[in-house]
Amino acid sequence: MATGSDGSGGFIRLKLFLMMVLQFFIWGAWLPLIFGYIDKSGLGFTPFQQSLILNAFPIAAIVGMFFSNQFADRNFAAEKFLAFSHLVGGLAILGCGFVTSFNAFFVLMLVHCLLYVPTISITNSIAFANMKDAQNEFGIVRMGGTIGWILAAWPFTFIFVDWAAVSASSPAGFVDWIGAALANGLSGEPLKNATKWTFIVAGIASLILSAFSLLLPHTPAKKSADGTQSLAWLEAVKLLAHPFVLVLWIVTFADSFVHNCYFNWTGRFLGAAKEAGGVGIPGNWIMPVMSVGQLAEILTMFVLGITLKNLGWRTTMIVGILGHAARFAVYAFFPDNAALIIIVQVLHGICYAFFFATVYIFVDEHFPKDARNSAQGLFNVMILGVGALVANSICPWLLEKQFTNADGSIDFRGLFLVPCLIATLAAISLALFFHPPKIASKDA
Repeated sequence: MATGSDGSGGFIRLKLFLMMVLQFFIWGAWLPLIFGYIDKSGLGFTPFQQSLILNAFPIAAIVGMFFSNQFADRNFAAEKFLAFSHLVGGLAILGCGFVTSFNAFFVLMLVHCLLYVPTISITNSIAFANMKDAQNEFGIVRMGGTIGWILAAWPFTFIFVDWAAVSASSPAGFVDWIGAALANGLSGEPLKNATKWTFIVAGIASLILSAFSLLLPHTPAKKSADGTQSLAWLEAVKLLAHPFVLVLWIVTFADSFVHNCYFNWTGRFLGAAKEAGGVGIPGNWIMPVMSVGQLAEILTMFVLGITLKNLGWRTTMIVGILGHAARFAVYAFFPDNAALIIIVQVLHGICYAFFFATVYIFVDEHFPKDARNSAQGLFNVMILGVGALVANSICPWLLEKQFTNADGSIDFRGLFLVPCLIATLAAISLALFFHPPKIASKDA
C-alpha cells in the first residue's frame, strides 16, 4: 500500500517503529527473570510444572506454524487482530503478576502466549504492507524491536531497589539519591517477591500496544485463492530431503537449545551469591546486564553483510555457534570475575546475528521464490518452537535434579559445560557436513 508523500511515509515508519518497540518490550519484560521466579525458591513449582509454563511460548510457536498465523492473516485486518490479541493477551500476562497457584499461572501464561506469538508475524506483515521500499526500510523498523527489548530492562533498575536501605543512607540531593538507588538492589526473597512486577509491566505495555494498534495503517486480510496454502508446512517438510537443509535444520535445533539454556540459567547465575558459585550482581542490575547482548546485536547487524561476504555462510554460522560455547565456558571457569561475565554478554548478540539472522538470510538466498516462505517457516518453528520446547523441558530438571548439591547449592560449572559441549559439537557438525550448493538461483 502506498505511504503517501515523504512526510506521510516518515510518520508511518515512526508508527511502525514504535509498534516494534512495544511488541518486543512485552516479551523482554517478563522472559529474563521468569525462570528464577517460578522455581523452588520462588513460587515453588516443580521442574515438571516449570517446564509446562516455560513451554507455553514454544507450543504457541508450533501452533502458529500450523494454524494461528495463517488463520489470523487471512481472516482479520492485521491491525484489528493485533489490538484484540494484545488486549486479551495483555490482561492474561498482567494476571500472572497476581496469582501464585500453578493452575492459574499456567492458564494465564498459555492464553498470553497463544495470542502473543502470532503477533510477531502480524507486526511484520503490517510493516511490509505499509513501506515503500521494504528492503531498505524494514531493517530500521525492525531495530525498534531490539531497542524495545533493551528498554524493557531499565524500569526494573528502579523497581528492584531496596528503598529501606536507600532511605537509611540519607542521600543528600537528587544525584546522591540516584546513586543510592542504583547501588541498593534487592536480593533473596524480596527480589523474588518483586519479580511479579515484570508481568505487570509487560501487561501494561501490551494494553498500550492494543490501543496504539488502532492508530496503525489499515492492513486488510489476505484472502487465499485456494486451499493449498493451508498445507504449506507439508511443502516445508519436503525440503529436508536436501542433505544441506537437513544438516542445517539439526544444527539449528542444537543452537536453539543452547540459546534457550542462556535464558533459563543466566538470570539465576548472575543473581546468585558469590559464595554459592554465582556472580553476586544486585537484583536491579540483572536485566540491564543481560540486555548488553541486545546492544551488541544492533552493532553486529551493521557488520553482518561484510562478515558474510568475507567469511561465507558456513564460517559465519560456526562463529555464531562457537560464541555460545565461549560464553558458557567463561560462565563455568570465571564466575568470580564479574567484569568478564558482563563483557561476555556481548557474545549473545553476536550469536544471534551470526547464526539465527544468517540462517534467515541464507534461506532467502538459496531457495526459489515459491519455496522461501515454507523454508522460513521450517526453520522458524525450530528456532522459536522445538528447540525452546526441549530446552525448557530439560533445563529445570538439569538444574534442580542433576546439578544441585546436597546442601542446596548449584554446581554452575558442571551445568554450563553441558551447553558448551553441545555448541562445540554443533559447530563441528556444521564444519564437516554442511555443504550448500555453490550456485543458487534466488528467483528460479
